[in-house]
Amino acid sequence: MVTINYRLGALGFLADPALADANGQSGDYGLMDQQAALRWVQRNIASFGGNPHNVTIFGESAGGLSTLSQVASPQARSLFERAIVESGSYDLTQASLASAEAAGEAFAVKAGCASQTAACLRSLPVSTILADQDAAGYTPNINSEVLPETLGTAFATGNFNRVPIINGTNRDEWRLFVALSELAGNPVTASNYQSMISFTLDVPAAVAAVIAAKYPLTAFPGPSVALGAVGTDAIFACPALTIDQSLSRFAPTFAYEFNDENAPELFLPPVSFPYGAAHASEIQYLMDLPTAAFPKRLSAQQQQLARTMKGYWTNFAKRGFPSSSGTPFWPLFNNLTQKMQSLAPPVPQTETDFANAHNCEFWTSLEAG
Repeated sequence: MVTINYRLGALGFLADPALADANGQSGDYGLMDQQAALRWVQRNIASFGGNPHNVTIFGESAGGLSTLSQVASPQARSLFERAIVESGSYDLTQASLASAEAAGEAFAVKAGCASQTAACLRSLPVSTILADQDAAGYTPNINSEVLPETLGTAFATGNFNRVPIINGTNRDEWRLFVALSELAGNPVTASNYQSMISFTLDVPAAVAAVIAAKYPLTAFPGPSVALGAVGTDAIFACPALTIDQSLSRFAPTFAYEFNDENAPELFLPPVSFPYGAAHASEIQYLMDLPTAAFPKRLSAQQQQLARTMKGYWTNFAKRGFPSSSGTPFWPLFNNLTQKMQSLAPPVPQTETDFANAHNCEFWTSLEAG
């Protein structure tokens, strides 16, 4: 196992014409850091008993998006043989270089570098960069060297590093973010439900009303769970299905949904609604988290699931497919049957109703409209 650090936020992803290379490209430095680490692995891992020709990259959330970005990056070709993506499907449409650089120029003015010179930007104290960077966060931008096209386009056209892939999401991803909002003093209520949909998805009120009609409060235990379903389906689940449909045309693809509704929540305190299988809740089944803010133990059945999941991940890293004689069979994904592995205790099962359960046809039509 090799873990790495890479530059984050504006330090890792600020695009600005002043920082452009000889080919006029800027941004995506964090992805370049990851590729530098992968090249180090290629040069050195044999000295640690590893095999440079059998490298699996994997990550969760931003790590999952990073993994997808490396799968799409021509500069990462031949640096790894397999990829595992956990909850990384939330951003398939990267900003253009022009848009990213315009945002970078606005940052430069805010940070006191209206002269737009590289020297000024590079002399900024880290504290200033952190204070003035976009609070909404940073993601990769289109860059002809690192990411020549959006992830969605690269995967749909087969223009990516065609390695075997595990890709999945959690059943209740967005409940973690609804909880963060509640803990910050902004809970979801019946009266603000539609406005919270607008804010969450950045859509106008009329579209939010259509979504609220599809996800009526009467169908859920409460407004928070309802918004959790909206965010999960629109931001994580259905984009993940799109990835599966695209990738599986060109490379072996294994899809999953983590479905333990009683997964312990290790990162946040209790809130007014159950977390379910929230964002990041699967990590504890794959590795120890000794510094978790709210540590809890897995039940006997959850420990059984954890052993199976660890077997899946390590089998895949060793051989390119997750199943073995000691684990329940995990079929390949194809768009005809759309078989996924439902990771729920005590024993995972195959599911085929993911698209219907997450209303993906609705979200596709809404996007098309």
